[in-house]
Amino acid sequence: METREEIESLAKKIVHIAYQIHVELGPGLFESVYEEVFCLELKKMKLEFKRQHPVDIFYKEYRIERAFICDIFVEETIIIELKSVEQLHPVHFKQLGTYLKLTGIRLGLLINFNEALIKEGVNRVVNGL
Repeated sequence: METREEIESLAKKIVHIAYQIHVELGPGLFESVYEEVFCLELKKMKLEFKRQHPVDIFYKEYRIERAFICDIFVEETIIIELKSVEQLHPVHFKQLGTYLKLTGIRLGLLINFNEALIKEGVNRVVNGL
């Protein structure tokens, strides 16, 4: 398992990517555009990732295939959920928190590109970090 320092270092790289994209493209595009560009930047940085990654979960003794889909799963360490909405709602944070709980992943980033300043759009959701 990654150390807290390794997770935080990776998170900084991801936030920097979000910043670069926001500076270049600005707010207001579809989430799919930000996702595509985000993945291009992750490739450029030689970071492993899975895009639109289906995740199976277990409920009691049952396996539920494709219970949810992560927008981007980076280095098997951080789940990224991308949004381009006027306002994030509590359900967005709860959803990511549940993803973290069910996968055992310790950090998720909820990034809303529809903000004037990207620092207002980057949100951390933690699971025991």
